[in-house]
Amino acid sequence: LFLLFFFPKFILTLTYSFLMAPTKVIMVELMEAALREACVGVAAGDGGPFGAAIVKEGKVVAVGHNMVLANKDPTCHAEMTAIRNACKAMGDMSLAGCVIYTSCYPCPMCMGACLWARLDAIYYAATSKEAAEAGFDDAEFHNFLKDPKSDDLRLLEHVPVTGTTTPFDMWNKKIDRIPY
Repeated sequence: LFLLFFFPKFILTLTYSFLMAPTKVIMVELMEAALREACVGVAAGDGGPFGAAIVKEGKVVAVGHNMVLANKDPTCHAEMTAIRNACKAMGDMSLAGCVIYTSCYPCPMCMGACLWARLDAIYYAATSKEAAEAGFDDAEFHNFLKDPKSDDLRLLEHVPVTGTTTPFDMWNKKIDRIPY
């Protein structure tokens, strides 16, 4: 009885994973799209040498490159730009069912955005060590998130005040809210 119930689901999952998993050749092609986008951004002088591509079912939905200098906005990293472009293109704030190919290991902000966007997977080309060697060392940020007390340069302090949960209470009472 156990096998009759679980075995078909196992085979279906295995078949789905096998059929839907990108091949190495396809993964390389998709990563090359992210790297090309990084080069577009560098050539335009828009920002740092980073690019990203959002992919759904093997097709590129949107790309983005670092726009920090062009927009004078430190949050305009390649992954953030690609996520914004994909959400607009798909008309949805959830990118569930999509993956991201990014030219470099994501910084903590971009990693968080990938999680919030509900991306299924993150594929990256350059390592954080390679980025650091090129002058983009965000190890300090990664370390801060691992242990906030280890970094005396940052101030993170709880300020207890009355009404801190009022916005949450309002949100939970909102009948037409869209959870995310």
